Formats: sequence, structure tokens, C-alpha cells
Amino acid sequence: MTRKILIVDDEKNTREGLRWALESQAADILLAADGEQALLALGEQPVDLVLSDLRMPRMDGMELLQHVREEHPATEFVMLTGHGTVETAVEAMKVGAFDYLMKPVNLEELNLLVRRVFEARELKQENERLRAEVNERYGFENIIGNSAAMQRLFQVVRQVAPTKASVLVQGETGTGKELVARAIHYNSPRRKRPFVAVNCGALSQSLLESELFGHEKGSFTGAHAQRAGRFETADKGTIFLDEIGETSPEFQVKLLRILQEQEFERVGGIRPIKVDVRVVAATNRDLKKEVDAGRFREDLYYRLNVVKIDLPPLRDRQDDIPLLVHHFLQQFNREHGRTLTIAPKALQLLQNYSWPGNVRQLRTMMESISILTTGKEIQPRHLPNEVATDPDTGQHLRLKVGMTMRDAERELIRATLAELGGNKARAARVLGVGRKTLYRKLEEYQLAGEDKPEDGA
Repeated sequence: MTRKILIVDDEKNTREGLRWALESQAADILLAADGEQALLALGEQPVDLVLSDLRMPRMDGMELLQHVREEHPATEFVMLTGHGTVETAVEAMKVGAFDYLMKPVNLEELNLLVRRVFEARELKQENERLRAEVNERYGFENIIGNSAAMQRLFQVVRQVAPTKASVLVQGETGTGKELVARAIHYNSPRRKRPFVAVNCGALSQSLLESELFGHEKGSFTGAHAQRAGRFETADKGTIFLDEIGETSPEFQVKLLRILQEQEFERVGGIRPIKVDVRVVAATNRDLKKEVDAGRFREDLYYRLNVVKIDLPPLRDRQDDIPLLVHHFLQQFNREHGRTLTIAPKALQLLQNYSWPGNVRQLRTMMESISILTTGKEIQPRHLPNEVATDPDTGQHLRLKVGMTMRDAERELIRATLAELGGNKARAARVLGVGRKTLYRKLEEYQLAGEDKPEDGA
């Protein structure tokens, strides 16, 4: 997109000279003789930069600046001023001008300043784009689920996000605890400040303290310089402490102090450092049981547990699985330039699987399937073996107490074939028998049907 610069000066020679000087900026250059003409030009089209004289008839530069800030806040403003009006130009910067230049204008300095304005503008636009992208990525719409359990979760997140309350997120590995923590942050007044995530279970006691609190130079071997910790980085924002249940009692004492006093010392330091940080902690353990067993401090538990969010495992919200499957499929279709769909039978197998790794496992599996599947539709044969042979999907097997071993074997073969769409070659592999043995059993149990084309696969 071509940049637009508006030059405002009541002296024609100055306007024309500045236009000539800025031709190298590859921009559309507009001219106005005073502030009123400039406002008319701004009303007709968006302008990236206004370069305006301070002293002009009818409307001076300061009044023009005030109008620009109120009516065109995305437009940058540079003031041109003489020696006797430098104080006013400095005041203009306090009001919102990007910078000022002394007249007569040094043309090299002018071009450098204009380039700096455009670079800063592009950086600001990129930051805004990234912030919007992050907000979209971590909005409520990306926590997928229509089940009653998920609707309750959405309601709690909406209520707690605008507050300062500490939050404890409990759930099995892979249920999306960090996604919930980010949704809380990016839907809170702290959204423009840092979100800092730390996996407490991945660091030793000493490393965790240094990582979170920072350290002073010389506080331990290898501490060659002072280093700020994650709590300082997260000031005015949110810190997410994952696997909080893995921390030591000594660390828990220090964390309790931060929650109570909002201050701490760096490792090896003596000066208290004040911070304003919201804490969202997460664990895959039942912290109340950890407290009862003496492995987690009770006072810290209640400080963290101002609001508790329990994330249900995926097996307890099977109705959400089709939504998640289609969500991930659309995502990977975009990434890999594909138009894959999924057959109803394959979707049913995914819905019936127990998902020990929860949503994270489903996402990883869908990415793998989307890459490896040939053709345009995901069929049961494209799914991993464990999906079709999940021991927890007992609804596929009509087994009951008192059934003979012969009848149980017949039912197992029937159910396996049904789950695999009749693919006998794959059924033999899943059942752990040779193909000839399976064919003999099919004939014996009168289960033999037409061979599928994929049986030779």
C-alpha cells in the first residue's frame, strides 16, 4: 500500500520544497496551505503522516494536531517549528506529536525522521495484528465444546476473567489447561500485558527459583550477571504455573509470600521487588488429596483456589468429539492445502475411543491422519490401530457373563470386522492371527462375507 504524507505550510515555496525533498520516500504527497485545508484533505482519504508548520493563519499547528488526535488517531504528526517556538513544539509532543523539526529544515534529517515514522508505524501495525491474532487464537471460541460440562466451564471463565482472582485449573494431561489459562488472560483487563507460562515440573528446585524470581550476580556458580525472573517479566500481566503440584514445600513457602504480599527477592538478593501479577496455576493432580497427604501446603492451596476450574476428560464429553475433529480437520486442511473430509464410520470410531491423552492426543492424531491419508475422505482404515481396538469401547462387543469361549471369540471377530469396515487383512493383524486362521474362523462361525478391495492392502 502506498504511504500518504500531508504537508501543511502557509508558504508555497516551503510546501513545494518539502514535497521535492520527500519524493524518495515512495509516497503520495498531498499539500495544504493551512490547518482548515488539511482537515478537509484528511476527511477525504486516510493519511499516514502529517508534516505541519506550527504558525499558520486561520488554524495553527497545535489546533490542527488536536483535531488530528481526536478525529484521526492512527495518523502520525510531525511539527515544524522555528527557534522561538521550541517550547510549544515540545508541548506538541506531549499532546501526541511523533516528533518535531527545526526550520529551516535539514532535508537529510527530514528524510531520516520520516523513515523512522514509517518504521514505527509498521511495527505498531504488526503488533496490533499479532495481538488480534493472539486474541482470536485464545478466545473462547477456540475452547471447543457444546456439552453441559463445557458450557459450565465457559460460564466460569467469563465470570473470573475480568477479576484479579487467582485461579486453579485441574484436569488430566492434555485437557487444555494452558488454553483455559490463556483465555482467562486474553479476556481480562491484563490482555495487553505479558502472559508468561512456566512448567514447574520440568525444572529442579534451584532452577525453578532462579527462573521465577531471577538472581543477583554471583549468587551461585554460573550467575555471571543479574537476571530478572518470570514474575518481573509478567508484571501487570498473568503468570501461568503449570504442574504446581510438583513443587517442593520450600518453593511453596516463597510462592505463598508472593500471593500474599505481591513481593519477593531475587536469588541472592535482599531488596524486595514489588509486582502486580495474576497467578493461574494448573495441575493434573487432586491438590486437596495432596494437602490431606501432607505433600502440598494447605495455606497455599486456599490462596490458589480462589476459583477452581475442573476440566473434564475427553472421554466424559464424547458429544464434543465430532466438533473437535472437524475443527482440527479444518485447521490442518488450511495448513496443508487439502480438502479432506471424514467418513461417518471413521468419525464414530473416533467418538467411541477413550482418549487417554485427551484433546492433545486427538489433535496430534488428526494432524498425522491429515498428512498421511490418501484420497479425499478419511476412512476407518486410515485410523491408528488403537482407535479400532480400544479396550474401553466395550459397547462394540456384545459379551456377557456365561458366554462360552467359542461365542466370545465369534463376537470378538464380528466386532473387529465391523469396526474395520470388513477389512479382513487388517482384522487379522489387529487380532494377532494369520490371515488363513482368520478365514478359517470366519467360515467356522459363518461370518464369511465378500472380500473388500482393500483386503490386499
